[in-house]
Amino acid sequence: MTTVQSSVRTSTGWVGRGKFIMSARKKRTKTNPKLVICQEQENYDLQSSKSRSDMETYNDEAKIMKRYDFKEEFEFSLADIKNWESFVQFMYRPMDPASLGLIRIMFGFMMILDVPEERGLADADINWGDPDECRFPLFDFLQPLPLQWMCIVYLVMWIGAFGIMLGLFYHVSCLAFVIPYWYVFLLDKSSWNNHSYLYGVLSILLLGSQANRYGSLDILIGKVKRNSSVPLWNYFILRFQIFVLYFFAGLKKLDKDWLQGYSMRNLGNHWIFEPFQIILTSEQVDFWIIHLNGFALDFSIGFFLLYNKTRPYALCVLGLFHAMNSQLFTIGMFPYVCLVTMPIFCDTNWPRKILKIFSLSRSSVKDTNQDKKCTPPLPTEGSTTEQMVKKFKEVPTQTLQIGWKHNLVAFLLISHIGLQAFLPYSHFITKGYNNWTSGLYGYSWDMMVHTWDTVLAVVRVVDHETRHEHFIDPEAWVQSNRWEKHADMVIQYTQCLRRNLLKGASTNKYRLSSNISIHVDVWCSLNGRFQQRMYDPRVDLLTAEWSPIKEVSWVMPLLTEFSSWREKITTLEKEVYSWSEYSDVIFVADFPDLTLENYISEDLTNITLTVLEGDVVVEIDNYTVKPRRKKRLSISRHRITKDESVGIPAKVFHRVHTVSKTPACYMYSYVNHTKQLQEENDTENPQTTEVGKKNNRLLNKLVIRLKNMARAIGLVVNAILNILYSVPMIKRVRIVQ
Repeated sequence: MTTVQSSVRTSTGWVGRGKFIMSARKKRTKTNPKLVICQEQENYDLQSSKSRSDMETYNDEAKIMKRYDFKEEFEFSLADIKNWESFVQFMYRPMDPASLGLIRIMFGFMMILDVPEERGLADADINWGDPDECRFPLFDFLQPLPLQWMCIVYLVMWIGAFGIMLGLFYHVSCLAFVIPYWYVFLLDKSSWNNHSYLYGVLSILLLGSQANRYGSLDILIGKVKRNSSVPLWNYFILRFQIFVLYFFAGLKKLDKDWLQGYSMRNLGNHWIFEPFQIILTSEQVDFWIIHLNGFALDFSIGFFLLYNKTRPYALCVLGLFHAMNSQLFTIGMFPYVCLVTMPIFCDTNWPRKILKIFSLSRSSVKDTNQDKKCTPPLPTEGSTTEQMVKKFKEVPTQTLQIGWKHNLVAFLLISHIGLQAFLPYSHFITKGYNNWTSGLYGYSWDMMVHTWDTVLAVVRVVDHETRHEHFIDPEAWVQSNRWEKHADMVIQYTQCLRRNLLKGASTNKYRLSSNISIHVDVWCSLNGRFQQRMYDPRVDLLTAEWSPIKEVSWVMPLLTEFSSWREKITTLEKEVYSWSEYSDVIFVADFPDLTLENYISEDLTNITLTVLEGDVVVEIDNYTVKPRRKKRLSISRHRITKDESVGIPAKVFHRVHTVSKTPACYMYSYVNHTKQLQEENDTENPQTTEVGKKNNRLLNKLVIRLKNMARAIGLVVNAILNILYSVPMIKRVRIVQ
């Protein structure tokens, strides 16, 4: 009974309990929703966290990839220069010295060739042998030494160049080269040019570098450790300097005259442009190839050299460009120096790669990736992002303990960058060195932008006691005519001229009192404009005011109102040239109330003066000779205006007075009779053909270079014997024709 009841209860209980359990489960589901929500939230957070983790990983990988893409192409990242400390660390990153060492060798070799030639050792007897020669130093306290000691200065410079090339006592050799180089450079502004300035700057930068850590004799004698790394700034500053050479040359070519094709004319006929002459005229070659392509190359080539993917093409174009320049212009070693410095933009271990290819030395290629040990490994082709990130994380961080020397070097680097960026545009300060162009030619990188054509230079000395005028040959006591175009050098020339004239008067060589004035009248054309005077001929330059920071008041302004005439000038030139193979023309412009006094040589015939703008009065001296009497002078006057002409006889003086209220311009057309006779004589006695000249050009240059070397060695030996044993210095004499 009990059991049955229990069973029933059990049965009832099961039924009840079953209903209860079911209801309880349902009840729990309804009464505990937070538990389910929390579980779902955990699942969602887990998925979200995983998604965020994946996204962060993806972003990190993308950033690293982007960093590596930038770093691979430009060899640095913005993180390297985010602050001063990272910049210093970056500048001292260890690099392979191979490229730097080879460039040192090639630069030194170029300077060995340059010292006897453009520096002037082979012609030191002519350049420095005359103590009365007029000098144009940047600072007046700089004066040349006696000839024998100037030869010793050149010898020290030459030895320094050999030491740079060989890497022997490297820093001492750099000093031996740099000090004499800048001494000679600053002694004579009239010989300045951009590439001479470039050599001096590069030699200073090499002095501060460790370029003797590869391919040097210093390694053999144990002064430096073989293949020890060099700081990155050794490469950085040289790359910057070469970049400046091209980029600022491009900026200077934004000049209106260059972009319009007036800076360099008549080059299109050169044989180097014969391939272009198939489809272009010489004028089109001048404009499209020389001017526009020259601007585009200078302005952009530096950026292409920095970018890894474009560098090979840039090197090919730049090499061809400098090879052409070596044939177009007489600019010494400049094209070759540019050629040997181009590899500074390449990988720092490129010489080792070349040696490895040719298997010249196993030991020399033992560490072909030395520079890459110091930087994170770049992703290789086929590497996955995860592999690349893993490699990046495995790279040990190398931290430089920055000291005061590191900070000083970094400060000097920044200073040099600022100076090089400032100097080309510093002419608003050095106003005394400006004329029609800005500043001295030599440190502004305005290469070939300005072409000068000087047809007349008159140096007039007035003796105020005797009231006599004396005319001095403008080539007397000078080596070149560069002084004529710069006001500061004109002042130096007149002071030198006064000193020499009074010295001669004291020995009765010249009949001249001490009360004199000197006037200079120089006629120049800038970039195909009219010939016009540069200086006011009424100003006594012995008493004229000049200051390096003040504008020169006695420099006549460039007549830019006639610049638009250059197209007409070209048309008129073609018309005159069509008359005869020997006809020629000169275009002149002058200011109101001024006079051009001119004497025309007997070499010229059929001379005509034609006015293009304004009014002028022409006075012509006429001499009549009667038996047993002196020549009688009579003057004929002709007032002519626009489009009117007058004939001008040869072998007499004539004067052209500008009487209009505005500047006048006119032209002389004539036939060069002497040139005609000379070419007729050359036709009867033909010389080497043009093809033969091309074939012999390289041989002739080699012969000239060997002669310069021999003469330089002879002068050095003569100077040493003079100092030691008082052997007289043998000097050549420059003949002015």
